Amino acid sequence: MPHLSKLLIYPIKSLDGVEVTEATILPGGALAHDREFVLFDPQGRVVNGKRTAKIHTLRSIYELAARTVTLRIQDRDRPAETFHLDADRLALEVWFSDFLGFPVTLQQNLHQGFPDDTDASGPTVVSLGTLETIANWFPDLSLEAVRQRFRTNLEIADVPPFWEDQLFGDVGQQVAFQIGSVTFLGNHPCQRCVVVTRDALTGEAYPNFQKQFVSQRRATLPTWTTPSRFNHFYRLTVNTIVPASEAGKTLCLGDKVSL
Repeated sequence: MPHLSKLLIYPIKSLDGVEVTEATILPGGALAHDREFVLFDPQGRVVNGKRTAKIHTLRSIYELAARTVTLRIQDRDRPAETFHLDADRLALEVWFSDFLGFPVTLQQNLHQGFPDDTDASGPTVVSLGTLETIANWFPDLSLEAVRQRFRTNLEIADVPPFWEDQLFGDVGQQVAFQIGSVTFLGNHPCQRCVVVTRDALTGEAYPNFQKQFVSQRRATLPTWTTPSRFNHFYRLTVNTIVPASEAGKTLCLGDKVSL
């Protein structure tokens, strides 16, 4: 039976994620603590892996109940440091500024976090079978490596690969589906960026990743999807909208999924 098999959130946008067993829907439609914080440079631009590949070498471990993050620079002798996400905000800004080599501010949004798509700000969805299939496309990549590249919030098990491609219709049409007690509206297949072409831990580019991905995606597009939504095939996972009525509800691992 289709069910929620993995639930991932990314408390600081562009940094490592953390697996949780449950998550509450925020008023803005996002999962609580997902992309809750973001780094901005002096020009007001988001500091992310797309613009700053150095981000890939930064490891972060969260203790959500304690509201702490432990930061470590990969392959450096510098010891890891632990900060309180609220009380140590200024110290975090100093640490990140030193790491990046330019000043940054750490901002917080408790309403909907900082999603890439503010029009479809709900959690992203993919099937476990999809990630396993993509791992087979790239023999050098493990399932976990693929998962780290695409950074999806909700994984659905016991469904075929690319099952999620039925969760959107033509432009302007949303497809309703339910996970546990929470109703979602699938909006569109997510357009990917340069980040997924890189190793999530080192930033090293995978040769011809995008070209190979596009070729395979075109060849395996399922019959149940809406082809017109693929103006190109560099798309994977589904962006969602969460109705305001769902705010405060909780998703849990194992929740059943229904269309």
